[in-house]
Amino acid sequence: MDVRRITITIAGRSYPLNVPSAEEETLRKVGKQIEAMIKDFEQNFDVRDKQDALAMCCLKFGTNAEVAQINNDKNIIDSTERLQKINQFLEELEK
Repeated sequence: MDVRRITITIAGRSYPLNVPSAEEETLRKVGKQIEAMIKDFEQNFDVRDKQDALAMCCLKFGTNAEVAQINNDKNIIDSTERLQKINQFLEELEK
């Protein structure tokens, strides 16, 4: 596994990381998203403390992850129900 040493800067602090090269692009993208969110919170919500901005980022990312999981679970249930109906239809055709 190819590991790279990269540095991600968040809220003015640098974080050196050893990451698999396959994850490098994702980590850089997420780092940029966090920086953009911090800037947005500071400009639009009068957040001056980086700790508060980071807490808001955590809440936003956590909420997005939870909503995605709920949607994924719903899609799995919907797909399972559809497959059961198709299976039932096919079994009736065999009779």
